[in-house]
Amino acid sequence: MVKIAEMPAVGRGFISELEMPESEQTPWTPPVPAKERRVAVVSTAAVSRRGERPFSWLARDYRVVGKDDRDLVMTHVAAEYDRTAWQQDLNVILPFDRLDEMARNGEIGSVAEEHYAFMGAANPRDMEKAAREVIGLMKQDNVNTVLLAPV
Repeated sequence: MVKIAEMPAVGRGFISELEMPESEQTPWTPPVPAKERRVAVVSTAAVSRRGERPFSWLARDYRVVGKDDRDLVMTHVAAEYDRTAWQQDLNVILPFDRLDEMARNGEIGSVAEEHYAFMGAANPRDMEKAAREVIGLMKQDNVNTVLLAPV
């Protein structure tokens, strides 16, 4: 991951101007013991299944990624992002295998079948509609823990 100060001017300017959105809402689920957690991953790596519509610059939508999907394409547009690691091991950005191991070992309750990818280069304030849709999908799947995987 590159430091903001080392980014090209366009990306550095965009990132530096972003403001962190504030949330006044409480979590939708109370904390539960680890062994009862159903975990879903939310990534900003802009990955999707091969053949799906790729993410565009500043995309405000998301893609659903199944935990068994392995034929994925990344359309993250940041020139300074090195894709080498995830091409060698998907778990770098979507740790499905590690979560499955944790579930088999009884460290967590279960792993959701579906996970969610966003374009990390977009302004979070513009993504509220999509984020609310994803929250609804996770609630329907009884997800009570979200692993955020920023890229």
